[in-house]
Amino acid sequence: MDIPPAVDALATELRRIDWVTHLLVGGSLATGDYRPGVSDLDLVAIIDPPRGADPRPAIRRVHRHLDGGVAAGAALGCAYVARDSVAETTARHPTWTHGRLVERPLSGIARIELARHGFAVLGQPPGAVFGPVSDEDVRHAALEELTGYWTVAARRPWWWLDPSIAELGLTSMARGRHALETGALLTKSAAIDVVDAPAWLRSDLRARRDGQHVRWRCLRAARIAWRDARRTTAAARACAGTRAGRR
Repeated sequence: MDIPPAVDALATELRRIDWVTHLLVGGSLATGDYRPGVSDLDLVAIIDPPRGADPRPAIRRVHRHLDGGVAAGAALGCAYVARDSVAETTARHPTWTHGRLVERPLSGIARIELARHGFAVLGQPPGAVFGPVSDEDVRHAALEELTGYWTVAARRPWWWLDPSIAELGLTSMARGRHALETGALLTKSAAIDVVDAPAWLRSDLRARRDGQHVRWRCLRAARIAWRDARRTTAAARACAGTRAGRR
């Protein structure tokens, strides 16, 4: 697998920082579904800074330098997970994404994608960091995504007028349903084939995934994506309630 120059450059920068112990590749680059100019680069660094030290200035410095050069336009993102909080799924971590530093958890789906498909460019492989993943772990992570962020989004129909939300929502609903049914992950490209949408919209999604310019039929696509999200998240909440009742 060819490593994009932005990932090589980040690895070079992080090797110079003695408290960075791992750099792991997840997302579409790990699953073989990476599309240059379309896909984000999703990485995770494991860090062990000195007690009391703030890693954020160094993270900003590295990423601003890269985004102004070799990583310009590459959508290079990286979560910086403290070694002692790897197992804490709700812990928030400094995360460089789309040109800014935010604090957010590393999602269950991201962890599973790393453990099952990811690879290391620095340090041990992801499986050694996150441990084994079962099919039930996949289903649990999918339920968390559907009953969390996507339930919030489904209650805000105006969000879906944003083409990026509508597009991501359609593939995320398809991926979520597949994960609940099979205990396996589905790539974004494969998810387009099973999106609950008319053929014309699936065709538009494929074209956009391939980097083609497509006139996005905003209102129609938004309505279809929002309705799909409402149905899928409602079913997920019912499933979560049933599972809770069995305990």
